[in-house]
Amino acid sequence: MARAKTQFICQNCGTAHSRWVGKCDGCGAWNTLVEEDPMGGIGSGPGKAAKKGRPVALTSLSGEIEEAPRIPTGINELDRATGGGFVRGSAVLIGGDPGIGKSTLLMQAAAALSRRGQRVIYVSGEEAVAQVRLRAQRLDAAETDVLLAAETNVEDIIATLSEGKRPDLVIIDSIQTLWSDTADSAPGTVTQLRTGVQAMIRFAKQTGTTMVLVGHVTKEGQIAGPRLVEHMVDAVLYFEGDRGHHYRILRTVKNRFGPTDEIGVFEMSDKGLREVANPSELFLGERNAASPGAAVFAGMEGTRPVLVEVQALVAPTSLGTARRAVVGWDSSRLAMILAVLEAHCGVRLGQHDVYLNVAGGYRIAEPAADMAIAAALVSSLAGVALPADCVYFGEVSLSGAARPVAHTAQRLKEAEKLGFASAVLPSSSPDLPKGGRGLSQMESLPDLVALIAGSKLRQGQQEAAE
Repeated sequence: MARAKTQFICQNCGTAHSRWVGKCDGCGAWNTLVEEDPMGGIGSGPGKAAKKGRPVALTSLSGEIEEAPRIPTGINELDRATGGGFVRGSAVLIGGDPGIGKSTLLMQAAAALSRRGQRVIYVSGEEAVAQVRLRAQRLDAAETDVLLAAETNVEDIIATLSEGKRPDLVIIDSIQTLWSDTADSAPGTVTQLRTGVQAMIRFAKQTGTTMVLVGHVTKEGQIAGPRLVEHMVDAVLYFEGDRGHHYRILRTVKNRFGPTDEIGVFEMSDKGLREVANPSELFLGERNAASPGAAVFAGMEGTRPVLVEVQALVAPTSLGTARRAVVGWDSSRLAMILAVLEAHCGVRLGQHDVYLNVAGGYRIAEPAADMAIAAALVSSLAGVALPADCVYFGEVSLSGAARPVAHTAQRLKEAEKLGFASAVLPSSSPDLPKGGRGLSQMESLPDLVALIAGSKLRQGQQEAAE
């Protein structure tokens, strides 16, 4: 009798190895290989003779859609992140740190959809029915018609969902707890994860049910398991937030049916998550406009303008090597701005410690924050406060030139709505409003440094006159 072949699968990246080794050849992680049966699971490789396929029906692109393509939840921030609501027959993966509020958000969404007459099923693999009911009572969702089950077997879940009327929304919390009889491996392994997700996606595509899957994240903030899971689903949402702050951000990183750069902002309370219609007021709520080193950045998150305060502290160092600490921004981008300031503007920061923070725990990803960061750094070094009614945005090149960014009109409109009367931006910015009152257009970064230095000189003259 031939010996049964086994293979060792990396639980971090999914690379298959013929024998056990300490270090994965695919991702370089140590001690992540687990022995699994290659014959078990869907898509696990050729082990049995392939059966003859059956022809499927072909159709044309044109035709009527029997039902509405999307299911709006009524939670505006969630609908914004998903592109207008859940698409029927789609699979959505939601990830986030433990305790960040994933289950709370989905329970509120399930209750909202149930109140709109949708059939919603919530399948929990981590909590008992009584525990889920306690959360529902706290969120005022216990009186809705949401159907609840505590099960982890894939075949049993599919059989349950196939009975009776087709569900409009199914929530699986979480995919790491699913296991199938067809895969000979422990729950949470690559084979079980792939098998369970494929079964759920197949059911969603065949029936038109929206499938929402909850996934754990690693220490690096990525969905636990192989990246293959993210490629299989139609949309991937990350629920972000800091335990030290009361707000949460639902960020879209993949969406086949909508934009991939939208965010939804929520505030955590004792009654669950509350929508934040104007995030700019949240991030500017505790602003001290009279302190040096603080600049307001007019940013964009998808189609939504967001104003956030950037704080910088520049202090002489007592060490041989100056320290650079960044929270909420890219440290490599900060090193570039410091180099441009020293090379083209004559601002010497080599013997100073630099601390940079984005207020409220917010994270900035777009290069349009270069001007605001540079203004905050120069303001802290010079010890002069920037104008309280001014916003900053624009990209800085390695030559020191100020480069324009997109959505200029939306940034300025949001700033005007919140009471900001002036703005510092690149000179060649498109879509400038007519009149352009209060706009300081900069051609290069030295112009910005000269503007701040001039304000310091005027401030000193006023103090001398008094």
